[in-house]
Amino acid sequence: MEISSLTDNKLWLAPLAGYTDNTFRTIAKKCGVDVLVSEMVSADGLYYNLENSLQYASFDEYQRPFGVQLFGSDPDMMAKGAEIVSRLNPDFIDINMGCPVKKVINRMAGSALMKDIDLACRITEAVKKVVQRHNSLVTTKFRSGWDLESINYLPFGKALENSGSDALILHPRTRSQMFTGRSNWEHIKTLKENVKIPVVGNGDIKDVSGAEKIYNFSLCDSIMIGRGALGKPWIFQEIKNHFLNQDKHINKLQIVLEHYELALKNSKSDDKLHAVREMRSHFTHYSKGIRGGAQLRDEINHTNDPDTIYKIINKLEFNY
Repeated sequence: MEISSLTDNKLWLAPLAGYTDNTFRTIAKKCGVDVLVSEMVSADGLYYNLENSLQYASFDEYQRPFGVQLFGSDPDMMAKGAEIVSRLNPDFIDINMGCPVKKVINRMAGSALMKDIDLACRITEAVKKVVQRHNSLVTTKFRSGWDLESINYLPFGKALENSGSDALILHPRTRSQMFTGRSNWEHIKTLKENVKIPVVGNGDIKDVSGAEKIYNFSLCDSIMIGRGALGKPWIFQEIKNHFLNQDKHINKLQIVLEHYELALKNSKSDDKLHAVREMRSHFTHYSKGIRGGAQLRDEINHTNDPDTIYKIINKLEFNY
């Protein structure tokens, strides 16, 4: 696969732990997303607890092009993890160097790697050797820096380019910012101007206007949307409608119903309650900003009956 097939004006769904599972990815694909990435997968977990960890890397053929996102802090272990997930034949492996949560950075993984460029490069080189053997690609997702006093995305990105990364994905916030404040798209623009490989822009893309602005301002090759797709996976179709100047109708209620039905279908026959509980976080997002949304959320959170929830969903009233 050529890297252009992933980065030539493509729409990516960002990996979000607890949200972008197989079911949500399928819905996003039907809503027009071009490139999908798995939830974050631990390289150590793949080695020591294969069955439990591999489920997060599994995907359907319908979801291609598809990448598995790995995180870890040891080059050899990351290479082993990459070898294991390569059995699934993903189109690429994405290395997580941007996750800001404590349980990840305490292991010197995620955005903690931005404090050690040499280690980040050795990890990239190790994973690159594996994906080359499998005719796959490697991308790297990272932040602007550890904190506002150590903004180093540019030398970091250039080092990753030299270490074999095929594309860079930049979330222009620091680790200390977590998800607060505004993304600094100037960093995406500067990175794009200073590397030869494709750059995917990520951060604060919440609607069609945001997608157009980040493209025009940063000249990034593609965009990745994460939290902006929660509660509205149809954002991808809206963006495509805009750029393709088409008027394709989007039935939002039907999408929510399909999401719920697919979640129940993908659950084990005796585990419908688990699917209902997992979907509650999605319903929270779906019902935000609509008339009677608070009451509907309360109803959904106080019932475990799948059929009752189905009836509640049908009460959602979207502004088309």
